Amino acid sequence: MNASGPDPETLRQIARVLTLHFQEGQLQAEIAKSLKLSTAKVNRLIKQGREMGMVEFRIHSPFQRLFDLENQLKQRWSGADFLVVDTVTDNAGTTLDLVGKAAAQHLQSTLEDDDVIAISGGKALSAVANHLRPRASTLNIVIPMTGGVQGQHYTDVNHIATRIADGLGGTATLIHTPLHADTQKERDMLMSVRAVRDVLDQAGNADVSLLGLGAVTGEDATYYKAHPLSESDRVQLYNSGVRAELLGHLVDSAGELCDSALNSKLVSLPLSDAKLVPIRIGVASGKEKVEPILAALNGRHINTLVVDDLTAQSVLDIAEN
Repeated sequence: MNASGPDPETLRQIARVLTLHFQEGQLQAEIAKSLKLSTAKVNRLIKQGREMGMVEFRIHSPFQRLFDLENQLKQRWSGADFLVVDTVTDNAGTTLDLVGKAAAQHLQSTLEDDDVIAISGGKALSAVANHLRPRASTLNIVIPMTGGVQGQHYTDVNHIATRIADGLGGTATLIHTPLHADTQKERDMLMSVRAVRDVLDQAGNADVSLLGLGAVTGEDATYYKAHPLSESDRVQLYNSGVRAELLGHLVDSAGELCDSALNSKLVSLPLSDAKLVPIRIGVASGKEKVEPILAALNGRHINTLVVDDLTAQSVLDIAEN
């Protein structure tokens, strides 16, 4: 090869090898035999053709749009992984179920048989539990990261811990304390109980966490079902900078703890401890989850997000403005 590039005959040979390999699907050894070349020579010609820009790949796939969204999210929040699910219906419940199914499959492909999983409560995690299918008995232990919520059985952390453990073929460790105490003194007393402290210590040492990202807007916000507030108090919280609820903690758009007395009454693993769990999977769907997702990503409270495409696009749109 001279300074101006390969001679015409070499170019022709490169083009022929590329056609046989990429268009006709022949193996390099087959090409070498038919053209009376060495396999090493064929390999060099293919490499040379690719370096010259003679090969262009184009993949036509219904999933490409989802992959593009995942890449855009990854560029915005480097170090995090994303799994975006296609929205196939206007029904929010169906979409959440699809996100839950994807999260369940991702969780089971991620886990080792002896991993400890720490979880929050919420509807998203209930959707995950719906789709777990035990392949065999495991040593997986599922542990709550917060206290429970009376009267919210299907989204309560203890109930979901049991369901997820059953779905993994493992066992659950339950916590016997409410999420919200009436006063900070009562909260401190509950946190000092050895049985409570032991559960939260185990959660903080988990291998994987699975987190619902709580909204503070919308009629169906789980936070207000667990801790009822008047409409005026909700507006006041939002106006003060609260944008999400993570493990019961009220946080701002950067994922930082807000200065709210409500945070001092929580029986929950501190967010700083929760961030020490190596794999932190957030699960969310719906327009009311956009701000919680931003808070969780900005604060690095999660390093994996499972989400639907419409919500993912809204997250990117707001982040870029």
